[in-house]
Amino acid sequence: MFRRTFWFTTGVAAGVWATTKVNRKLKQLTPESLARTAGNKAIEAGHRLKDRAVDFALDVRDNMAQREAELGDALGLNAPVDPELPGPRRHAVIENSKEPKTYVIDSTSSTYKKNSYNRNEDH
Repeated sequence: MFRRTFWFTTGVAAGVWATTKVNRKLKQLTPESLARTAGNKAIEAGHRLKDRAVDFALDVRDNMAQREAELGDALGLNAPVDPELPGPRRHAVIENSKEPKTYVIDSTSSTYKKNSYNRNEDH
């Protein structure tokens, strides 16, 4: 009698365990659960990618500053300023303006006039 009760209880426990396991797996395979899992994995991958991109940008910035200092030392730009020598001259090569400047030659004189460039004008 005790043997039958033991095996009956063992069978019931195994059936409950298997049913619970199968139900969990079925819930994981529903479309909503799959979408949620895929979304979570995509967000995690995006965070990892962002962290790697930030690390890469910081490495590039550090190496760029180091290389700029090396080039400055090689060209003598970072050398201490001698009070007897004039300071280095720096000229602006590019004029900063919001509008592009175009110039046309006036056919009646040899002067330049500023001309706005408009593609919609009739010529």
